[in-house]
Amino acid sequence: MRIISMPPIYAFEAKHPVSATSLNDWCRKIKKAQCRNFNELKNEVAGSVDYVGGDLYVFNIGGNNYRLVAGIHFNTQLVYIRAILTHAEYDEHNKNKTLLSL
Repeated sequence: MRIISMPPIYAFEAKHPVSATSLNDWCRKIKKAQCRNFNELKNEVAGSVDYVGGDLYVFNIGGNNYRLVAGIHFNTQLVYIRAILTHAEYDEHNKNKTLLSL
């Protein structure tokens, strides 16, 4: 798969340097993956991924400390990172029902 939006990762790593190793690991896995559907995504990249609607998926990163929200188009093998959030930020968006508008 191909990530077409790396700036959110760079910005989050700059703000939260301890996240760099976990985010780089996720990037390495997603770039190697050739998933055709959600089940393959869970098996190849991360068992801790949830489908949240539309083309959006949420990955637990760094031992559940961070959430990466990505739009994934399996047919074109493209991944667009919509947001990376701390667990607390994610919970706030979830509570306010604003997750899908990121």
